[in-house]
Amino acid sequence: MPKRTLLSLVLAAALAGAAAQAQTLRYASSGDLLTLDPHSQNESLTNMMNGQVYERLVMRDKQLGIAPQLAQSWQQLSPTKWRFKLRPGVKFHDGAAFTADDVVFSVERARQPSSQIANYAAALGEVKKIDDLTVEFTQKAPNPIFLQHLDTVFIMNKAWCEKYKVVRPQSFKDKEETYAATNANGTGPFQAVARTPGVKTSYKRFPGWWGKFDGNLQEAVYHQIANDATRTAALISGEIDFVLDPPPRDVARLRGTSGVKVIDGPENRIIYIGLDQARDSLLYGKSPDGKNPFKDVRVRRAMYQAVDIETIKSKLMNNQSAPTGVVVPSPLASFNDPEIEKRLPYDQAKARALMAEAGYASGFEVTLDCPNNRYINDEEICVALAAMWDKIGIKVRVNAMPKVTYFPKTEKLDTSLYLFGWGGAITDAETTFTPLYRTRGANGVGEYNRGNFSNDKLDALAAASSIEGDPAKRKELIKQVFMEMKEQVHYIPLHRQFIPWAARQNVDVVHRADNWLELAWTSLK
Repeated sequence: MPKRTLLSLVLAAALAGAAAQAQTLRYASSGDLLTLDPHSQNESLTNMMNGQVYERLVMRDKQLGIAPQLAQSWQQLSPTKWRFKLRPGVKFHDGAAFTADDVVFSVERARQPSSQIANYAAALGEVKKIDDLTVEFTQKAPNPIFLQHLDTVFIMNKAWCEKYKVVRPQSFKDKEETYAATNANGTGPFQAVARTPGVKTSYKRFPGWWGKFDGNLQEAVYHQIANDATRTAALISGEIDFVLDPPPRDVARLRGTSGVKVIDGPENRIIYIGLDQARDSLLYGKSPDGKNPFKDVRVRRAMYQAVDIETIKSKLMNNQSAPTGVVVPSPLASFNDPEIEKRLPYDQAKARALMAEAGYASGFEVTLDCPNNRYINDEEICVALAAMWDKIGIKVRVNAMPKVTYFPKTEKLDTSLYLFGWGGAITDAETTFTPLYRTRGANGVGEYNRGNFSNDKLDALAAASSIEGDPAKRKELIKQVFMEMKEQVHYIPLHRQFIPWAARQNVDVVHRADNWLELAWTSLK
């Protein structure tokens, strides 16, 4: 071989290596995904990262519309029956062929008690295999948002799960360690190749993916950087290419930083306070009469009216939040109805009067459980609320912790008072009503009702809205659910958070309102 040709090959190989390096996205946020088991935890960052590896029958497009994914097409045969033709030629990362057996297995796995999406999977009805590439779903009653529920269930390989003894989801609250919690085998555009919890998770492009890449990434490495200042500094220095959650106080500075850009957009996510309304006495706290003050709606209303939400918005959130009076991620779910969206007024005098009327003029003590790496300014919000509630006599101890500790704690109902966030791609009220508004029960109903309240009127209205096929009648039922929730103050709504993303100038991403970064759509220039 001539010397010049050999040199050219060496240079070409070097340039190819440099190009591959340039196509490795280094990205970060304050928290980490909780598990690689796609049915164990229903947490947005966890879902987003697992969604690069696992796929569903349908997906969300760039505008959050429903689009085909592992299902090539579908038809509604009756108000309670759907048939899906599956995409042929799809392979799992281990080379196994994707078939109807995997769909039936995955839906049934997602329904099990250790799954945090059990209520969504249950709403799909019974699933059966027609042939290797056809499945059919049958519900007992109409499901007005069937396709949106379907978008929550990731498909796993039945044989792989059986081989590694993970036929049921990991029980995260019980700190169970399983093979699926640290290993993955999906059909998606990227493979999970290495994971160090709390540090980083690495992905590489799956060459056998059936789909089309809109981006040019070959690899992606996710880093947990809990400290806000460190995360911002890493972006500015170029150590990190992209940050999912730039601190609100840094956004203005990042806009004016050379080499960095801010990608704006709202998020479908409500931040709210939950209260234990089931126990007769406080689990974490002390009241003068030994009772649980949160069982009294007057106390819940007093705490609500003691919240100076505009100060939280302007001083803490740098105006990157939208205060609301209803616990639902998107105003589309409440039909942008001003009556539903309206907050109770901030009124300390009224709050103190309500406390006195309820028999707590001298206040009480309680612990507020709070994550410190999940939502925008989560710990800071809790500290601000504690100061506000102190003014009406409630002495609050803020118990902030990483989300890996926080979520199992609240899942066990091991809390008296807690801050939580709820959101995702679905804007319909149903996926808030069933897990958050209803009494805790079978198949994941009320699973995220961590305050464990029970309201028969709310249950009846919410259940009826879930199966009402007439849009006008359903809209009226949904409004009644919201108004009953507002009247009883089972939750204290705060705000919908905004999610500006921050990136180096050479990063091209698609910003979605569910705060979902799709690696297959991402490019490095």
